[in-house]
Amino acid sequence: MPSFIIIALLAFVLVTPALAHDGDRQKALLDSVTIEERLNDQLPLDLALRDETGEAVALRRYFTGKPVLLAFVYYDCPQLCPLVLEGLGRSLRVLRLAGEDYQVIAVSIDPAETAALAARKKKALHGAASWHFLTAPVQTIEALTQAAGFRYRPSQSAGKESFIHAANTLVLTPEGKISRYFSTIDFPPKELRFALIEASGNRVGSPLDHLLLLCYQYDPVQGRYTLAILNILRLSALITIAAVGGFIAIMLLRERRKTA
Repeated sequence: MPSFIIIALLAFVLVTPALAHDGDRQKALLDSVTIEERLNDQLPLDLALRDETGEAVALRRYFTGKPVLLAFVYYDCPQLCPLVLEGLGRSLRVLRLAGEDYQVIAVSIDPAETAALAARKKKALHGAASWHFLTAPVQTIEALTQAAGFRYRPSQSAGKESFIHAANTLVLTPEGKISRYFSTIDFPPKELRFALIEASGNRVGSPLDHLLLLCYQYDPVQGRYTLAILNILRLSALITIAAVGGFIAIMLLRERRKTA
């Protein structure tokens, strides 16, 4: 057997177990940073954090009868986190909802980050009053992320601690229950608008929005709102019944006028 074939076979024998081991490590790593959706679960609103001014605040402060968008990030993140916050801000700007109709909370998953860094990040990205950039000790971060089903892992990158995590933003009801997840850096405005209106219990949005929500339904498998054919048929039937009823009422009224 030629020597180069022997060398190739030896290389294959030696390298294959290493590649398999690396594959197992990567799978384990991905499993450790997945998101477990816990729809309708209650978040612990009494947890103590710090806002961008350094003031101690309870998470409950931001639940004032309006839906809340909660993004898990860290402010020194070089890539993913800025894209999440920028994408969220970009979509919110095109919605026909006022800033008073919702709250946006960014919570750092790095316990070493300070309120001063949070303030700089808020100024650089979104200085609106409805946006809040929070920090917290590790116990609080773990309690909040575990309740949300958000998993992440610390890592070392270029001698500096970083975090491996997935993009994720929660839509919360005014009572602090999980209504929807957005595992993306791109937030389709229609999807985001429906999610906020639905989470609010129809307390925000226009009558047309509430009517459209009858025709669209959230599909947790696809992670988006899809046309609900059955709801459309029901709505069409109601409109038809109302139209027929109105026509009959008009005809009866005309008959009465003729006989009067």
